[in-house]
This record gives sequence, structure tokens and C-alpha cells, in this order.
Amino acid sequence: MANEDENGPTFDRSLPESGRLERVAPLIRRRIAPNGGPFTATGTCTYVIGDGHVAIIDPGPDDSSHINALLADLAGEQVDAIVVTHTHRDHSPGARLLAARTGAPIVGCGPHRAARPLADGEAPMLDASSDKAHAPERVMAEGDTVSGPGWTLVAVETPGHTMNHLAFALPQAEALFSGDHVMAWNTTIVAPPDGEMRAYMASLEKLRGRSETIYWPGHGGPVREPARLVRCLVGHRRQREAAIRARLAAGDVRIPEVVAAIYQGLDPRLRGAAALSVFAHLEDLVERGLVGCDGPPRLDSTYTPA
Repeated sequence: MANEDENGPTFDRSLPESGRLERVAPLIRRRIAPNGGPFTATGTCTYVIGDGHVAIIDPGPDDSSHINALLADLAGEQVDAIVVTHTHRDHSPGARLLAARTGAPIVGCGPHRAARPLADGEAPMLDASSDKAHAPERVMAEGDTVSGPGWTLVAVETPGHTMNHLAFALPQAEALFSGDHVMAWNTTIVAPPDGEMRAYMASLEKLRGRSETIYWPGHGGPVREPARLVRCLVGHRRQREAAIRARLAAGDVRIPEVVAAIYQGLDPRLRGAAALSVFAHLEDLVERGLVGCDGPPRLDSTYTPA
């Protein structure tokens, strides 16, 4: 989603363009799906790992033109594995198209699962981006690997954006494919019930202990100083939490009021995403006993300082 705080992390808005398979590192090629927009930058980044016998990470949306172009790019090469980071519709449906064309197994994240079920009366649109048809042949967990000639991908569990979110380390390149967990171009949306702020923060802290020198995210260009950006993202989220609590103390009791106060100048197309981000923080604050609520936390609940 949009840059939430001009005093927060510094984002790289020099976005790569879609339309061709580009070698971005000795073991890594990238083709960007043609699904650009306010939440996807120039589109979903599909990565090809290795040469000859390859893995493909995040084939993207249900778009046969993207899959056809990708396979044309890879003429004469064999797809050994189709790897998926998480089950949002801009990342995983293309895996089924690619599997049907190549016979390669779909591996990586498990079937879609939300942080919690929809509460009574909650709008179904809250989980409208979920790909509930995803059914991998092999579900990978922390430390599991998939390998080919000269490359190995190692699963790193990073729940938060979705609860089944995985990143994948490529030790031969000191790289991490970070999916939508960490991106160079913008902050990650954490939207209940798909996502959970507490899990997202814990996953950020987990990455602070890792040694990769570059991240290749699901949208936008690479993260070239990952340790610095992850540290900034943790601080940014803590600042956002403090700002929300300050607005409650000032008398704002509903999410639209908080959004209007702390997201001034926000692109109107992103107001819904901002509301969901505030909701994720409030859900966590209520669970921790730091904020009160007039019932189970919902988008239309009334919130007060505890």
C-alpha cells in the first residue's frame, strides 16, 4: 500500500517495468505480470531460478497471456518446481495454469488460511483477495528445501500478510525472495482476517536475525539494504501504533476518524487499505489489553483507550 508516513522508511519508487524476462542476477530471472495497480506496483514479480532445470516463484494471477509469454521465454528449459509464497489472487492462481502446461509440481505455501474466521456481520469483501482454490502437491515448512542444478530454495515461515506466507532463501546468491512481507517500493498491507499484525511483527523481527544481502519481493524492485529496511519497518509500525493510541486519547473512537487524522493527503483509492491497516493494529492492541472495544474488534466498532 502507499507510503504511510513520510518520516518512516525510505522507499525506492524506481519501479521495474513488465513485459520481458530479464536476468537480474546470475541465478535469477524476472518477468513481471501485466497486473499493475496501486497495490501491485507495475505487477506481480515472477522469478525464474536457475538455468535449464528451473523453479518458478509466484506465477502470478489467473492470466494465460503471462504464462504463455513466460513459457515462450523458457523454450528448451524444464520447469521442475512451481513455488508459491502465499495465496492472494495476484500470486498463486497462475500456478495452476503453469502446472497444467508443464506438469511441474506446485510447492511452497499451504492452502489459504486466515488468521481468524469472519465475525458475524463482517463483510465478505474482507477476504475477497484470497485464492481458496490453491492446493499444492507439497506444503513446505520452515527449513524445507527444493533444489535443482546449482540452486536450492529454503523455506522461511513469515506469517502476517497472510498466515501461510513463506519467503524463500537462495543461499547461492545470499538472497531472499520476500513475497509481500518486505518490499522496497512500499509498506505491506496487513488486513484482517487474512493477516495479523502480531504475526507480521514477529516475522519482521525474525528477518532481523538473517544474513541475506538482497531481497527480491513480490512487487517492485529489489531491497538492497534489507537489514536497514526491516529495522525501519519495525520502527515505523511501532510509530503507527503510537499514533493510533494518541488519536484514541484525543477522542477519535472509530476507524474512519483515525484514518482521516493520521493518513492526511492519502490517495483516495487507498483509504480502504489504510482502514484495514488501522484495524489490524487495533485488533492487536485490544488483544494486548491496551485498547478497549465495544465487542469483538470490527471495522465499525467503537474503540477507546484501555
